[in-house]
Amino acid sequence: MSDETPICSAKGCRAAAVWVLAWNNPKVHTPERRKTWLACEEHREHLSQFLGVRGFLKDVVAFDEWRGAEGP
Repeated sequence: MSDETPICSAKGCRAAAVWVLAWNNPKVHTPERRKTWLACEEHREHLSQFLGVRGFLKDVVAFDEWRGAEGP
C-alpha cells in the first residue's frame, strides 16, 4: 500500500478502505453536511451499526463510486 491508499477508520485497522460511510450528527451539523468514515470489508458492518444506533448514518457507498462522484 502507498501513503495515498485510504485506510479503514476502525481503531487499529490498517486495511485498505473499500467503503465510505457518510454520516451526520444532527445536534452539531447542518442537515446537508456529510462527514465520512472509511471502512474495510471486515469493519463495514461494525462501523455502520455504531453510527446507525446513534441515528447518524446517512449512506454507505463503495469507495470507488464515492471518489468518482467527487470528480477528479
